[in-house]
Amino acid sequence: MGLFERFLTVWVGLGIAAGVVLGLLIPGVFQAIALMEFAHVNLVVAVLIWIMIYPMMIQIDWSAVKDVHKKPQGLILTLVINWLVKPFTMAALGVLFFQYIFAPLVDPQSAQEYIAGMILLGVAPCTAMVFVWSQLVKGDANYTLVQVSVNDLIMVVAFAPIAAFLLGVTDVTVPWETLLISTVLYVVLPLIAGIATRFGLAKRSPDAVGQFVAKLKPWSIVGLIATVVLLFGFQANTIIEKPLIIVLIAIPLVLQTYGIFFISWWAAKRLKLPHNVAGPACLIGTSNFFELAVAVAISLFGLNSGAALATVVGVLVEVPVMLSLVAMVNKWRPAQ
Repeated sequence: MGLFERFLTVWVGLGIAAGVVLGLLIPGVFQAIALMEFAHVNLVVAVLIWIMIYPMMIQIDWSAVKDVHKKPQGLILTLVINWLVKPFTMAALGVLFFQYIFAPLVDPQSAQEYIAGMILLGVAPCTAMVFVWSQLVKGDANYTLVQVSVNDLIMVVAFAPIAAFLLGVTDVTVPWETLLISTVLYVVLPLIAGIATRFGLAKRSPDAVGQFVAKLKPWSIVGLIATVVLLFGFQANTIIEKPLIIVLIAIPLVLQTYGIFFISWWAAKRLKLPHNVAGPACLIGTSNFFELAVAVAISLFGLNSGAALATVVGVLVEVPVMLSLVAMVNKWRPAQ
C-alpha cells in the first residue's frame, strides 16, 4: 500500500477538520460551490466522485461480467439486505431512539422529522461511493458493477412504495431528475470512459491497464479527501450551531451502519462468498444514496426541516464510518 492508502484514516480526519474550519472562515466560497448543483446533484462533488471511481471502471472486464450470473449468491445477499432488511431496521432504530431513548431531549414534531430523514436514508442504497469502497477493499470490479446496476433498477420501482409505507404517507414522489442524473454521472459516463480507456490501453500492451490504474490510485484518494472537505465545509455552521442534535441523529445512524454490515458479513460467510465479492456486497448494504434521500426530504418536509437535517447528518457520518468498515474488511482478508 502507498503512503496515501496506508494513512487514509488520518488524511480523512484532517479533511474533516479542514472542511469545518474552512467552512467557518470562508463560508462564501462553500456557498458558491453548494449552488453549483442541478436536481440536488452538486456538480463539483460529482466531478470528485468521478475521479474516485474512474480507475475502478477501467478495471472492469466485460468478458467476465457476463459470468456473474453463475455466482448469484453475492447479488442475492446485496438485494435482500438493501430491500428486505435495511429500510426496516433503520425505521425501527429511528423510532427506538427518538420516540423513547431521546424523547426527553427532542420535541415530538422534530423527532418525527428526524425519523423520516433516517427512513429516507435507509430506503436509498448507494450508487456512486460503492465503487470507491469496492476499490479500497480490492473487490471484484465486474461483480460490483452488476450489483450496483441491479440495485439501481430495483430502486426505480421499490423506493417510493417502501418509503411511503414506512413514512405513513400516501404520496412519495421520486425525484426522477436526481435519480437519472446521478446514475448517468456516477455510473454511465465513468463506465463508458473506463471501457474506452481500457480498450485503448489493452491495444498497447498487456500490462498497460494495470500500470495506468496504479498511477491513478493516488488521485482517487485525493478526490475522496477533497469530497470530505467539501461535505463538511458545506455544513460547518450547522455542525457548530447544532452539535447536540447532530450527535443524537448520528448515534442511531452509526449503529445502523455497523449493524447492517455485521449482519451482511455473517450472511456472506454462511454463503461462503469469496472475499472480493463478500467485501463489496456488505459495504453496498451499509452506504446510502444521499443525493436521493436529501432531495426527497426537502420535497416532502422542506429545506430547513428535521428530515433534511437527518439526511445531511447521514452524509457526514457515512465517510468516516465506511472507512472504518473498509479497514475491517481489509484486515479480515485471507492470507494469500
